[in-house]
Parts: sequence; C-alpha cells; structure tokens
Amino acid sequence: MPQATALILGGTTEARELAELLAGDDLRVVTSYAGRTTDPRKPPGESRTGGFGGAKGLRDWLAANQPATLIDATHPFAETVSAHAAEAHGVPRLRLVRPGWTEGPGDRWLRVDSLGGAADLLPKTGRRALITTGRQRIATFTTHPACTALELLLVRCVEPPEGDDLPGNVHVVLDRGPYSLDHERDLLEAHAIDVVVAKDSGGDATRAKLDAARERGIPVILVDRPRKEAMPTVHTPAEAAAWVRELLSDA
Repeated sequence: MPQATALILGGTTEARELAELLAGDDLRVVTSYAGRTTDPRKPPGESRTGGFGGAKGLRDWLAANQPATLIDATHPFAETVSAHAAEAHGVPRLRLVRPGWTEGPGDRWLRVDSLGGAADLLPKTGRRALITTGRQRIATFTTHPACTALELLLVRCVEPPEGDDLPGNVHVVLDRGPYSLDHERDLLEAHAIDVVVAKDSGGDATRAKLDAARERGIPVILVDRPRKEAMPTVHTPAEAAAWVRELLSDA
C-alpha cells in the first residue's frame, strides 16, 4: 500500500511544528511555501517553494499526488492561498490557525478592517508610528498623502521593501521575531513612538509590541483578520496532528 501524503500549506511557526509532530509517523509530509521570504526555516519532510501557480495549479498537484489530507496552516492574513485551499474539494481539509489577540485592561486598541483603514486612521492618531504589517503592502502607508506628512514611519519587516523611492520620513528596520518585551520597550523609547500599527496575527512571537504599547500608554491600530470560507478549524499543531492521525486511522 503506498505511503499516505499530508500536504501542509505553510509559512508559519504552527506549520513547522505540525510537520515536526508528523515527522515520526509513517507519512509523507509535504510543506509548501509562497516563497516571499528568501530563507525560511524549513521543517522535516519535503518542501516546495513558490506556491502552485494559483487554484488550478493546486488542483493539478492534488490530482497528481492524491494526498490523504490538506492542512491550511498559512498566515491568518494569507487570503488567496486559503481561498484556494477552501476550494480544493475532494480531499479532507483542515485549517490550523492561531487565535487572535484579546484586548485587556489598559490596552488602547483601535480596530480597522483593512490596511487602507489603518492608513486613513494613522494621521489622526499619532505622529511617530511603528508599522509592523509586513513589506508586501507597505505602499499603503508610504504613498498615503497624510501619512507622508507624519514625522516618522518606522517600518519593521524581515526583508527590505521593494523599491528605493521611499519618502524621507520612512525608516526601515530589518528584524525577525520573536521579540522580547524589553526589546520592544527599547524600540518604542528610542524612536519616541506614539502609535503602533499591527495586524491581528495572534501568537506569542510578536505579542510583546502590544504589551509595550500598553505600558507606554499609546494606541495600537489593529487590522482585523479577513473573513475566510468556513472549514474545520483547530488552533494548535497538537490538535491538527491528532486530527490527521484519526483521519488516517479511519482510512
């Protein structure tokens, strides 16, 4: 009997941890990356980079490889890939996604439904901003007329934004989490940050900026997660591994 295959749509810590949990099973584990980061931390098993070339490419791969299951463990804001996973009928599917952050006493969160909404609100909220929404759509802020008039847009990302024509008030910090609370305190203090812009990514790796903002008494503009098509969902790699094992035991 051929070895069963599990396809993990990855790029997150949870995807890597799931592959590690399944590595000891009698299972072919394939993790796919979009390829936006040049040096991702690869998990055990097989890896493929660059995606599948759209929904049709994913369907073709599924038809050729006949995996036992597909686990969407992409970033909570990876709308396109998650949509393709939800459309991959004919294979048991699961979504593995970390819970979003919960506001607590002392937090000053301003929730918006898009990056565009965050850019519109930012000039009304502060003058020196730490922007941690990634490099892919940083132009939403750097080309916004009101944002270009702010004193500082401190953009933190893993790799440099594309293009060399950033406004003079933009300063790029290249860094990769996880970040400690002391690290975030020092960053906000050193640059006199008075507002933080973030996506509701959830998890512990980048949570400290929210705690540092609360201590400093400054607001956080938090972009809500996009709505995604309903799928069976778990929130931890352990739950996902148990789901896969139960699925295969019933096969």
